[in-house]
Amino acid sequence: MGGKILQTERTSRFRQSACIRVGVLALLGSCVIGAGVAYAEEPATTVYRNGYVYTADTKDNVVKALAVRDGRIVYVGNDIGVKALTGDKTEVVDLEGRMLAPGLIDGHLHPLEGGAALQSCNLKFDSLTLSEFQARIQACLDAEKDSAPDTWLMVTAWYRQAMQPEGTNPGAEALDALKTKRPIIVQSSDYHSVLANSRAMELAGIDDKTANPAGGSIIRDAKGKATGIFEDQAGDLINAARPAATPQDNVVQMQLALKAMSAQGVTTFLDALADESHLAAFATIAKGDGLTARSFAALYVGAEMADKVKEATESVKKLAKQYDSGALGATPAVSIRHAKIMLDGVVQAPAQTAGLLEPYLENKGSDDHPDFRPGNHAGDVYWKPDALKKMLASLAAIGINPHIHAIGDRSVREALDAVADMRKQPGGAKVRAGLAHVEVTDPADFKRFAELDAIPVMSFQWAKPAPDSIDAAKNFLGPDRFARLEPEGSLHAAGARIAFGSDWPVDPFNEWFALKVGITRTNDSTMWDKYPGSLNEEAGLPRVTALRAATINAAYELGAEKEIGSLEPGKLADFIVIDRNFFDIAAEDIGNIKVLRTVVGGKTVYDTGDLH
Repeated sequence: MGGKILQTERTSRFRQSACIRVGVLALLGSCVIGAGVAYAEEPATTVYRNGYVYTADTKDNVVKALAVRDGRIVYVGNDIGVKALTGDKTEVVDLEGRMLAPGLIDGHLHPLEGGAALQSCNLKFDSLTLSEFQARIQACLDAEKDSAPDTWLMVTAWYRQAMQPEGTNPGAEALDALKTKRPIIVQSSDYHSVLANSRAMELAGIDDKTANPAGGSIIRDAKGKATGIFEDQAGDLINAARPAATPQDNVVQMQLALKAMSAQGVTTFLDALADESHLAAFATIAKGDGLTARSFAALYVGAEMADKVKEATESVKKLAKQYDSGALGATPAVSIRHAKIMLDGVVQAPAQTAGLLEPYLENKGSDDHPDFRPGNHAGDVYWKPDALKKMLASLAAIGINPHIHAIGDRSVREALDAVADMRKQPGGAKVRAGLAHVEVTDPADFKRFAELDAIPVMSFQWAKPAPDSIDAAKNFLGPDRFARLEPEGSLHAAGARIAFGSDWPVDPFNEWFALKVGITRTNDSTMWDKYPGSLNEEAGLPRVTALRAATINAAYELGAEKEIGSLEPGKLADFIVIDRNFFDIAAEDIGNIKVLRTVVGGKTVYDTGDLH
């Protein structure tokens, strides 16, 4: 394993430094890139000076100036040096002390779903009573009174774990009571549960005898009747009945997502559950030079393909050949280097589909006098260990990086076991293995991440007290497991290279709030009355570690660290300017950071007009 960086939170770490000077260029205060290749001969396109330029290089250097030409960084150093690269046509931006940093790299999100959520009937992650839940959806129906009876209504951002009073779990009957004949789907905010009304189930051909699919469950009551709740891949049974989005629909939704990403400072991302419709939308946008971020895609390989290793591998290979744009360049393009595998679901009640080593606890007492003891349910792991190992080995042989959703400690262990086996197979030593979320990890497995160069891709914003972590998880996990829920601190201490992935639209899209939570493990101050303090005994990350997770470490996850993720001469010019210094402000203020400019390949893709 190479390139592990020891990261400590010391102010001296962020020292002012200039570039290496060679020969006569030293007299000019200019800079070289590589052995004897001088860029002082030609002016830069754009120069940024008088700033706090955090490089995220191996020494976490901070400089004052940066220059760009032909979509790449040609100088990183001081104001004197950058002056030699400033010509008559060079755009000069005075940062006035503002912070410039590498563009954020989101190592796990869902752009098509994010864009679609911006267009849908959106419950906005609010904590709702049953009557409020129904009223919100009825209002969406009333706003579309001219819709035909068979027009599907899609509802998103349902914060299922935050329903009030605690434990409220609506089924189909809650939707059937609404004044409509239309089929309705309500997507939980974690995207692991779907609620459907009876009309939707009827159109999907689902009844009480419909079998559970691989990787999911149709929830039934004590009499065996389908309740309207569909967990994980069972949701596909309902969604398949909806009219498919058109290619143009997908393009519009992707464009909305790209716009949102640029405003957040995201210059590269991994679409963590992609299929060909996603790739086609990206390719269409790319043809018109409309991509404003570098698009990496993890093609989904479902549990139903577990015994079809060759077929699954060939499918990934075919799509990669068709859509991958090759080596990264200044212009954002599409890269197909990953495959997504779902090992389990979520740890939160009422779903509890994450695979645990020991059962979830159950309340054997009453609401007034709770008595939580081990039950009989330990969640699910959707792949058998041998099948997972064979799939990873086959994908590695063609250079495809596994991106594995593993939340429960059993799933995490089996994923690490499969990665260990993959490392011994042809091609397995070179691929980058990402394990997404790893919310409940056994302490015996912390050190294995570093040993196997397995990258925990963490959604930092989950590491805070909130309905999903406190109300829906704490008592059901018990004190030992809850104490290590969201183990970023332990993984960091064990030497793991942590990457960041927001998982948007599972949560509201706020990258800076997520980074704030990764450091403080506290909720927004408006929630402190009900959810005070930090989540548990786990330590927050040092600031530099959190920011590296969303820059150079995420670039490493994507296998792109030689081109992006840090500000160094020769690398692609992907960076952001923000309105306050990430390292100097109060930790709780990090969530308030605003992006002033986002630059991808030297081209400004978002700008507030505050820079001159």
